[in-house]
Amino acid sequence: MRCNHCNDSPCTDVCPVTALWERDDGIVDFDTERCIGCKACMQGCPYDALYIDPETSTAAKCNYCSHRVDSGREPACVTVCPEDAIVAGDMEDPDTEITRTVSNQEVQARKPEKGTEPKLFYVDGDEGSVTPGTTGREEHYMWSDAPTQTEVQGGEREDFDLQRAAESLANSDVTLSSSSDGEARADGGCGCGGNCRCQSDGDGQVASDGGVATSADVPASSGSGHGDSSSGSVTRAYELLHEEARRVYDIGESHYQSWGWEVYSYTWTKSISAGVFLVPALLMALGIVEPSASLIGASSLVSMAFLGLTGLLLIVDLEQPQRFHWVLLRPNWNSWLVKGAYIITAYGAYLAVVLAGWFLELGYVTNPAVLLVGAALATATAVYTAFLFSQSKGRDLWQSPAMPLHMFAQAVVAGGAATALLGFAGFEGLAGPSRLALAAGLLTHLALIASEIFTPHQTEDAEEAAARIVRGRFRTAFWLGGIVVGIVLPLAVLAAGGSLPFVALAGGLALVGLFAFEYCWITAPQTISLA
Repeated sequence: MRCNHCNDSPCTDVCPVTALWERDDGIVDFDTERCIGCKACMQGCPYDALYIDPETSTAAKCNYCSHRVDSGREPACVTVCPEDAIVAGDMEDPDTEITRTVSNQEVQARKPEKGTEPKLFYVDGDEGSVTPGTTGREEHYMWSDAPTQTEVQGGEREDFDLQRAAESLANSDVTLSSSSDGEARADGGCGCGGNCRCQSDGDGQVASDGGVATSADVPASSGSGHGDSSSGSVTRAYELLHEEARRVYDIGESHYQSWGWEVYSYTWTKSISAGVFLVPALLMALGIVEPSASLIGASSLVSMAFLGLTGLLLIVDLEQPQRFHWVLLRPNWNSWLVKGAYIITAYGAYLAVVLAGWFLELGYVTNPAVLLVGAALATATAVYTAFLFSQSKGRDLWQSPAMPLHMFAQAVVAGGAATALLGFAGFEGLAGPSRLALAAGLLTHLALIASEIFTPHQTEDAEEAAARIVRGRFRTAFWLGGIVVGIVLPLAVLAAGGSLPFVALAGGLALVGLFAFEYCWITAPQTISLA
C-alpha cells in the first residue's frame, strides 16, 4: 500500500518514540531501529498504509523510496511501471508533470475529511477503487487463501451490504448504461452483463456471493430484473457492482485487529486500578466515609497490583518489548502513549508513597489534600486512553467526544465493584457507599453506551462498526455480556438489597460485563477494512 505522505500525518503524532517523522521534503519516513512495535501508527493511519514487518518486528510502510530520492532518482514503482501510470514529483513546482496532471485532470484523494491533507491522488478514481467496502467480497478470489491469511476469506466478513449499495447507486446521479430488454451483446452475452441467465430463465440475478441468485435473493424493490424503470435501475446497479467493482485481488490484510486481547484487557485492568483508589479517596475527601488509613492502604495495594498488571499487558503487546522504556527515555510529546506512560508512572509513584505511609503508620495518607491528589492521578490514569484512541484516526467509532467521560464512568463502575469486594476484608461499612457509586456508574455507563452506539454517526465506518456491535458478530458479547450481565443484572441485584453480599455480587457481574464491553468496543472498529 502506498503511503499518502500526509501534510498532517496522524502516524507521526501518535508514534511515541518518533520512529516516524515528516522530512523537510514532505516524505513521511520511518526508522526500524527506533520503533518499539506498539502498532499505534497502524491505528492512526486512515489509509492502512502501515504494517508490521515480520523480519524486523517493527512498523514499516512505503517511504517514497527516500533512499532513491536522496540520490536523485524516482521511486521504484514509478521506474518499473511500463505505462507511466504512476506519476511522482514536486507538487510545489508548477513545471512538473505531477503538478500539471493534478491541475488538468479530475483527481480524487482518499478520506480528505480526515484533515490529513493526503498527497496521493487518483486520476478518475472511481468509488469502487478508492473506497473500501464498496466492492463485493466473494468467498474465494485470487490470493485470498494464503495458508496464514485465512481470515481474509470474504465469507467471514460483513463489509458489504449489497442491497443498500445497489439501491444507493440506483438513486444516485450515475448513469447506469445497459442494453435494453436483454438485447444480445457482441460477445454473445445478454444486455444485463452476462450474469443474469436471461437466455435460460429470464429472472436470475447476480447473488451477493458472486454467483447467480434466485428470485428470492433479489429485494422486492428490484422486481424480476426487467420491469419498470425503478426496479430496472436497482437490478442494473446489482449487475454493475459485480461486473465493474468486484474484488479479485488484495494484499492479504494481515494486520486486522492489530490491538488484540492485550489492549482490551489493559483498559479493563486500568479501570480497576484507577477506580479502586478513586472511589474510596473521593468518599473520604467528601466526608461520606470516615477517614481510614487501613482502607486507603488496602485500596492502594489492590490498585498497585492492577497497575502493574496493566503495565505488563502494555509491554506484552509490543513487538519489541525490550524497548518499552524508550517511551519514557525517547519521548514524542505529541503522542498520548507517552503522556499516558508518564501519568501511569506518576500514579504508581504516588501509590508507592501512600503504601509507605501506611506501613509506617504516618498520618498523611488520610489527609484530604493528599487524597484529592491521588484522585486526580487516578482520574488521569482512567481517561488518558480516550485521547490516545482519538489519535487513532483510522478508527472512526473511537472518535467519540464523550469517550473521556465514558472512561471515567467505567473507572467508577470498576471502583465501586472493587470497593464492595473490599468489604469482605473487614470494611463492612463500604456496602452503602459502594452501592451508590456502582449504581451511579452503571447508569452513566449505560447512557454513554446509548449516545456512542445507538445515535447516528458522522461516517459510514463508524455506523458499520456500531452495527457490528449491536447486530453483527459482536452482538452476543455486547447484549449478553455488556448489557445484561454487565448492567441489567447488577442494577437488579442492587435494587433487591443493599447488604454487602448483594453489592459484592452486583460488583462482580459489573466487572464481567465491563470486560465484555471493552472487548466489543476495542475489537469491532478494527474489523472495518481501511484498504
